[in-house]
Amino acid sequence: MAPAQHHTPADLVLRRARIHTVEPELPHAEALAVRDGRIVWLGDDADADRWTGPDTRVVDAGGRLVLPGFIDAHNHVRLGSDDACVQLSGAASLSEIHDRITAWRERNPDATWIEAEAFDYSALPDGRMPTAADLDPVTGDIPAMVLSYDVHTAWLNTAALDRLGARADRTELPFGVAQTDPETGEPTGFVRDFAVRGLSRDGHRALRDLGVPWASPERQYGRLVRSLDDAIRFGITTVVEPQNSLDDLALFERARAEGRLRSRLVAALFHPRGTSDADLDDFAAATRAYSDERMRLGPLKLYIDDVVEPRTAALLEPYATGCAGHRGETFYPAEEFADLLTKLDARGFQCFVHATGDRGIRTVLDAVERSRAVNGPRDARHQVVHVECLDPADAPRFAELGVVACMQPRHCAPEIAGPGQDWAANVGAGRWHKAWPMRTLDAAGATLAFSSDWNVAEMDPMVGIYTAVTRKPLAGGPAWMPEETVDVATAVHAYTMGSAYANFLEDERGSLSVGKAADFTVLSRDILRAAPEDIPGTVAELVVVAGDVVHEAGQSGICKSGH
Repeated sequence: MAPAQHHTPADLVLRRARIHTVEPELPHAEALAVRDGRIVWLGDDADADRWTGPDTRVVDAGGRLVLPGFIDAHNHVRLGSDDACVQLSGAASLSEIHDRITAWRERNPDATWIEAEAFDYSALPDGRMPTAADLDPVTGDIPAMVLSYDVHTAWLNTAALDRLGARADRTELPFGVAQTDPETGEPTGFVRDFAVRGLSRDGHRALRDLGVPWASPERQYGRLVRSLDDAIRFGITTVVEPQNSLDDLALFERARAEGRLRSRLVAALFHPRGTSDADLDDFAAATRAYSDERMRLGPLKLYIDDVVEPRTAALLEPYATGCAGHRGETFYPAEEFADLLTKLDARGFQCFVHATGDRGIRTVLDAVERSRAVNGPRDARHQVVHVECLDPADAPRFAELGVVACMQPRHCAPEIAGPGQDWAANVGAGRWHKAWPMRTLDAAGATLAFSSDWNVAEMDPMVGIYTAVTRKPLAGGPAWMPEETVDVATAVHAYTMGSAYANFLEDERGSLSVGKAADFTVLSRDILRAAPEDIPGTVAELVVVAGDVVHEAGQSGICKSGH
């Protein structure tokens, strides 16, 4: 018998595991060893003793499933969920919204602002948008700002309209565009383009200077660290924060200094319309300054259109509801956007472009095609983010142009976008086949990068995977467009290796193999074998980043000890 081979002891050894590596060369293993934050070995449990020494931390997974750490490719951790706001998630009617605001006021009698979040457009009947008159009865003279669940629109009462300077002759605001009454010309209280303007550097500064508490640095930091804690709890070892200004970097630096940045971070910088060449120089300098394994900058975030629910996404054909002939607008004329993306591509920037409507998506793909024709093909990995309503003719172009489809499966859940909801009503049943075509894109060779879009939807990858696999409501019920489901392995790949590739991280993260970062999670249930309805109840029992255990769920049954 050949003598046993000895190795320098590892820092950590994981044993008795069902490791799904997301690597075709070695798809499964029973154990792995970690040294200096990287995987140095994967193999059979019987060989794990060779890597253990007196100082090795040994983790017995008890036969549980181990996956690479999830990479959430589009997660607004900086926005987060704010516990100082009235929470409107699940409020299905105006009366319920009123009840929640009233209850909050009773608990906060000295509040000088009323702020709320997660308003659902479908809470108002007949697809109409809310007005100040809908808020005034329960807010009175205290200014109130309500953010929609997607943070793309804001809803103000009369006092807030006055405080923030919205008037008939001043509807182009630093933080959005005030909708006006067609008869009086006065602002109605509904403000669109909040995500584009209100979350920009100038828009956020304007809100802060006007005294909106939501925009204060301490409130921002509170949202950030709570979201970062949630990310680790869900097994998300890399977060991609998709929209930041240079002002926001101090928040991440503080979180890192205080030990709250346990996940790795990729931060994209927001490129609103009007961004100058000097701004791009500043972006490039910041990218060079933030480039380590824990935190890096690089991509640019742009918008080509808005969202379907308030009918501000750009469609090829008119909306099925609302004003006749209306098909939404793009933020740039097609030629101007193609010139812009070509310029950014020539400077070496990767672009994340928000596009939900089929015309918006096509405009982005056309711009990438132009950039390749002018600059020559390169491995740019530009992303179309959301891909909610895709014309089938454009599906093959993602792979042809090397464009990543960054998608959020939870958004296509029937209770969010399906029959009876504003999304489905606005596009009309004749276009439902275009809705979040994950299987079509996968079959066409596109790279799928899955994400949560927190706090628009739940951060938990289990919720996203369940929806991708079933397209059913979270509480159960009929599927919507089940022909566009994917299998669990495909969904896991999109949440790990797909998202790693989308962010130029595939050599370091996204799968478990020798030499890669030791980022992984031990799950309470084998979601590759479980019934789909059991996937959402699965929790991350152990989470490891760079070989360090950063989260342990209580009563997990996982054994950890020295050797």
